[in-house]
Amino acid sequence: MAEQTNGTDVTERRTGTAPAKADEARIPTVIADDLHIVYRVYGTGAGKGSATAALNRIVRRKPSTGVREVHAVKGVSFTAYRGESIGLIGSNGSGKSTLLKAVAGLLPAERGKVYTHGQPSLLGVNAALMNDLTGEKNVLLGGLAMGMSREQVRERYDGIVDFSGINEKGDFISLPMRTYSSGMAARLRFSIAAAKDHDVLMIDEALATGDRSFQKRSEARIRELRKEAGTVFLVSHNNKSIRDTCDRTLWLEHGELLMDGPTDEVIKAYEAHR
Repeated sequence: MAEQTNGTDVTERRTGTAPAKADEARIPTVIADDLHIVYRVYGTGAGKGSATAALNRIVRRKPSTGVREVHAVKGVSFTAYRGESIGLIGSNGSGKSTLLKAVAGLLPAERGKVYTHGQPSLLGVNAALMNDLTGEKNVLLGGLAMGMSREQVRERYDGIVDFSGINEKGDFISLPMRTYSSGMAARLRFSIAAAKDHDVLMIDEALATGDRSFQKRSEARIRELRKEAGTVFLVSHNNKSIRDTCDRTLWLEHGELLMDGPTDEVIKAYEAHR
């Protein structure tokens, strides 16, 4: 397990970290232990010229005033297992995306810890594409960023392009990414991420992109990733996508985990609450 705490990954062998389970064959991939994430917003209320004022404070080594804290994730605990597909639901600002970033090691924990098995991949972050490069070059760049070798990218290149569907109406793969619609760019990112087998893959609203045909391909690929011993987290406001893809769902509101259980039960309670 890799421990992610205060922005640092510490990889070490731990015995007895995860709670004992009746089914010892279940392998934990992510453990969140009383996780708290706090954002600090500096210079709140400042108007025009606030950047200059901030620079002056830095140069003069004066402490910043008007710091506002946002407690985005509050004491969340759960254990995810290999082979699971887990949905995250909740209203806007409930902490879903923040939780994924913390699991990916992109945000430090204020309190508590996150333990992960292998390297979590957050869709749209690991596949760091560049607008001025062609789609073809971005496939290579994104694949390398996801940890694939050049040979692996070449072997999977045609499959990535075909899966994305961006060439269905022209040779867009040879054009710069800045010419793509937001939907085309999102589909290419998903296609690159889905071309690699992941220990933990986290997807934020990816299935809301594209037509129903692409959504079905995405859902099928997520099921394949689960069979290949990965764990998938999916954030979506589309409850149907969660139902079609996930067997377990976490419901967050105001940074707190309200419910963790079978998808149908959690979504039913969530919809009744709304």
